[in-house]
Amino acid sequence: MTTVLLDTNAYLRLAKRIRPMLGVPFGPKKYTLVVLSDVEAEVHRNATLQFKFPWFDDQALAEERLAARIRLTPDERQRIDVAASVLRDAVLAEPLRYMKGGGSPPGRVDCRVLAHGYVRGCIVTTDDLGMHLLAEEFDIRVWHGFELLKALLNAKAITTPMIKDIFDALEANGDLPATWRAARYVKFPKVFGQGP
Repeated sequence: MTTVLLDTNAYLRLAKRIRPMLGVPFGPKKYTLVVLSDVEAEVHRNATLQFKFPWFDDQALAEERLAARIRLTPDERQRIDVAASVLRDAVLAEPLRYMKGGGSPPGRVDCRVLAHGYVRGCIVTTDDLGMHLLAEEFDIRVWHGFELLKALLNAKAITTPMIKDIFDALEANGDLPATWRAARYVKFPKVFGQGP
């Protein structure tokens, strides 16, 4: 089994559109999607996210997150704390370096998600370019959200109409990342054609 951790934005972009999503192995590598409790806590602490995503605490979604939760040993917890601290120090040493594309530098939760990826050998799914840069510096495997969609599609866990619906919904909400726009015709030509 290969665990794929979703950061806050990746989860919020896909959770309502792919059901069930978490804890269901797919593909030959048995990829399994998980959301950390840190991500859940981040949404609960952020009034803007709660307002924009009122469905986050729907019972079925909360139960799915809980059922797919990663169980850590005390040693893993300690190693993750240390790794998160090292990652956070790297960001704080040069925050402007991680603001590629006009984003903000990776925050505490971002560093914890990446630390899990580092310690547990998980793939982290994020569209935050600062997180991608930080992950690259520490050899943490990371996917863009569209790469996760491609893996789901290849495994027949989602359909081509679902891909189109997800892209259309994100575009309509003004939440379609530039990386997704660039990848639309390259990664999904059967859905979107060869491009303009």
